[in-house]
Amino acid sequence: MIELIDTTKTYYQGRRVVSAVRGVSLAVQGGEFVAIMGPSGSGKSTLMHLMGALDTPTSGRAVFQGQDLQSLSDTARSLLRRNRIGFVFQAFNLLPTLTAAENVALPLLLGGAPRRETLARAKASLDRVGLGERADHFPEEMSGGEMQRVAVARALVTSPDAVLCDEPTGNLDSVTSREILTLLAGLPEPGRRAVVMVTHDATAAQYGTRIVRIRDGLVESDGPVVGPRPTA
Repeated sequence: MIELIDTTKTYYQGRRVVSAVRGVSLAVQGGEFVAIMGPSGSGKSTLMHLMGALDTPTSGRAVFQGQDLQSLSDTARSLLRRNRIGFVFQAFNLLPTLTAAENVALPLLLGGAPRRETLARAKASLDRVGLGERADHFPEEMSGGEMQRVAVARALVTSPDAVLCDEPTGNLDSVTSREILTLLAGLPEPGRRAVVMVTHDATAAQYGTRIVRIRDGLVESDGPVVGPRPTA
């Protein structure tokens, strides 16, 4: 489904050259929940950005469902991100002036779908994460865990092929983190949807089916999660 092939990513900070990713080859299949672990500055978030077409490699290839992302126009990459990939970030990224349902419906509204249809789909997506009764509430009326559930509902509303999460529990307490991680662990669909989560938290990584450890822009190890998954 998602593949990085001998991928590098280099940034320039004035005269300083930063090699964030240094020749990584990595594949994620439908049905997997892959946790990408590493310390700050290891390149794990850059890898997620390359997988999700938020950025393009300096060299090598990033492929999504057989499409070379570098060969796509900016518009085509934008449409792919909107329609086929769901994103969940640490900071929730909800618009404060929109209700939960409107925030969830936003990717559909941007695609030109009728408002009544989009809000119905948004409500169904909120029901899936256990927040259907909060559809008309604004972000300021919600807890951090509820806001992250709204973000997950928004990521799912287009029925994406992949859900990519960047430190999704970084702003949450331990109890709420377990609830969100349990929710994410239920999202992969064999042969179809994959979930990739960037985290520095070893406990969070145990909710996955596979752990990829990154250090200094390189894959340090890659293997299945050993032992039973944690429970909420």
